[in-house]
Amino acid sequence: MRDSLRDALVTRLDGYERVVEVGIGRASAVAAELAERGVSVVAVDVYDVPVPEGVRFVRDDVVARADAPELGPYEGADAIYALNVPVELHAPTARVARRADADFLFTTLGYDEPSIPVRRVSLPGDTLYVADDGPGARR
Repeated sequence: MRDSLRDALVTRLDGYERVVEVGIGRASAVAAELAERGVSVVAVDVYDVPVPEGVRFVRDDVVARADAPELGPYEGADAIYALNVPVELHAPTARVARRADADFLFTTLGYDEPSIPVRRVSLPGDTLYVADDGPGARR
């Protein structure tokens, strides 16, 4: 990830107190920078992956969580974000965010279009999508 894009994402997200990154994989630069700035960051993935100091990892499946009775690691989040998220995860992640009363912000893979209603925010070299039905969707 280019530094300018990482910085723009961090600037956009550092106004939140507690965030959850869905599908962190091995690309943890945004989560690391947010944690350094004092944001409480939980990283979620279906596989166990190492995360930077200051970031809490929880193994979880957002698709299963979308219909689960408990919110698990998403409970109390102000924002849920995902970077390069595949289309099939847009709707389930949006459902989890809505249940948690959290904003859902994401970037897509390549030229995929969002599968849910969004507002577009231009960033250096990418587009950030903000789900229309989040509590702070007008930020």
